Amino acid sequence: MTALPDRAALLAGLKEMIVTECDMDREPESIPDDIALISEGLELDSLDALQLSLAVKQRYGVRIEGGPDARRAFASVSALADFITEARTAAA
Repeated sequence: MTALPDRAALLAGLKEMIVTECDMDREPESIPDDIALISEGLELDSLDALQLSLAVKQRYGVRIEGGPDARRAFASVSALADFITEARTAAA
């Protein structure tokens, strides 16, 4: 497994991934770190969450299970970065 980038680079990469994977018409830099991803905030739906889960698995090697883990991971961009960092640290 490759090393994770620093937090700022991880957040930037996640925002780029969200814009790309969810076909959003906005600049990644315009997404606040603490905005809700599902429902309110970015208003992503369950299909977007599935697409992001697959992209996170492919890019970072971290699997996001359904239920509480998914709710915690998709709470915000910052929460997703924390989830990935924690999972990668635990696996090391």
